Order: sequence, then C-alpha cells, then structure tokens
Amino acid sequence: MTGPAEKEVLLEVKDLNITYGTGRRAYDAVQQANFVIYKGETFGLVGESGSGKTTIGRAILRILPTSGGEILYKGQKINGRISRALDKQLTKEIQMIFQDPQSSLNERAKVSYIVGEGLQNVRPDLTPAQREEKVRQALLDVGLLPEFASRFPHEFSGGQRQRIGIARALIVEPEFIVADEPISALDMSIRAQVLNLLRHLQKERGITYLFIAHDLSVMRYISDRIAVIHRGRILELADAEELVTHPLHPYTRSLLSAIPMPDPRREREKTLLVYDPAIHDYSAEAPQWRQLRPRHWVLCSESEAAQWISQEERS
Repeated sequence: MTGPAEKEVLLEVKDLNITYGTGRRAYDAVQQANFVIYKGETFGLVGESGSGKTTIGRAILRILPTSGGEILYKGQKINGRISRALDKQLTKEIQMIFQDPQSSLNERAKVSYIVGEGLQNVRPDLTPAQREEKVRQALLDVGLLPEFASRFPHEFSGGQRQRIGIARALIVEPEFIVADEPISALDMSIRAQVLNLLRHLQKERGITYLFIAHDLSVMRYISDRIAVIHRGRILELADAEELVTHPLHPYTRSLLSAIPMPDPRREREKTLLVYDPAIHDYSAEAPQWRQLRPRHWVLCSESEAAQWISQEERS
C-alpha cells in the first residue's frame, strides 16, 4: 500500500494489533492494520460502530496501548515507551477533535480556559496577555467572536461547541489532527459548515487529518483516500472517488447501499445490501492484500479477487 514517491509520509501504521482484556476475556479490537498517511492529506477511516476505527485513532494519540505492530510518526516509533522529549513533541504536533462537543468540554470552565489550556503545556513561556491574544485569534479562526471567551460551554449550540473544540485543538498549531466523528452529534444543517471549516483550515495551515466516520457520503466529500474497516480488520483502501464509484469488497458495497438518496422514489426502490462475513471461505487460502485496480487494494483471496474484478467489469 504505497503511494507516489514524491509524497511525504507523515504517519505510518504497520501490522498494528490492539487487544482489550487478558486471558479468556481478551478481545482483538484491531488486527494487522496497515496504512500510511501523507502530509497535507485527509485520510478517512470508515466503518460501523465497534469496527475499531476510534480505537486506532486513540492508539495514535497514545490514549490506548498497543499489543503489537508499530505506529511511526515522521519515521519515529510513538507507541510503547518513548522519550520525554518525543512525548512533548507529540503533545504539540498531534491533537484530537472529539465526537461529542458537549461531553468533551468542561462545563464548569470558561471558554478562555478550555481553548487556552493546551498552551500551558507547550508554551509555558507565554504571558497571560499573550495567551489571551492566542485564544482570541483561535476563536476568530473557527468563526466565533472573541467575546465568547468569557462564557461557559452550556451557553452555546452544538455547532458552536464543536467550533470551540476545534479551536482548542488548533491553538497549539498541530501538524496532525485525529478527527473522531466530529460531525455525527451535530444537526444536518450544521455538518456542512463544520466540514467546510476543517477543509479551509487544512488549506490555510497544511494540516493533515485522520478523519474517522461511519458515513461514506461524508467521507467522499472530505477525504483524499479512504480505508474501510470491519471488526478490527482493514478490508479495502483506495482514493475516495475510486472507492465510492468502484467498491469491490462486499462490506464496502453494503455501506454504500445504506447511504440515503435525496430522491424519495429512488430511496424506496433501492436494494439494501446486508454484509455477512460467512460468505468468505478462507479455510484453504488466507486473505491477502491485493491491488485489484490502480491505487486500489482489497483484503481477499485469489479466487475472490478474480470474482470481484469480473463483477466490476460486467457492471
């Protein structure tokens, strides 16, 4: 799963395994995950609830421990034990935007403290006046008024609270942001505004995103490349438009069939595909990563590869 040689790899996940519990209660949340994220791109990780996508994001942020494999950031291994200097670097350069803007903000703290808290760790040299100015600018950057700094989170709408969360992530000037379903808790009318804000900030600052979601229509809009994950395994990876227009794995096809159509008549007539993992027979041949189309990889057996390519050519 390599890309053009001229692109700079910012983050690489190699044979990543994440296990919850021990002994008989051990559960493999992520199994043999492999992908790279290039500097300046939005890499989408899509799957249903419990698929392991958020687990990978939290492992990259070092919130969760890994049980195998490597996570490399700028060529340095960041999972497991690391130096204090590297830990300080990661705190500044990697940030997260959380799914629920209500539960991720301290309701008892003013916006000025919430947004500026990260500066206390990465920029202790700043004076209170300088920190206040950075908070003011961060709020302006996400489309909020500077006077909102003296208010509390409960005084804002869901979309405004998410903008506060984005400002909190941006204020330390990160290079890489893990956006964990940042619009799923928002009203439909607000989602496009937040997505457009994230795209604008990326273009302006050169930020790299790992964008986690369960909706492929959102992923198609925001992502450069998309990886599809199911039960801890990445099943398909391709450029966003390629994946949506030429889905090969049955699970990807099922996700696409669940996207609502704006035309009520077509919505009633469409066929909803239900994915059953039992359709795969890997007793004789274990699945492998195979490139079935240009820049399009799928986890499958050789016989499945031939079958899916044949179906794609007929459709």
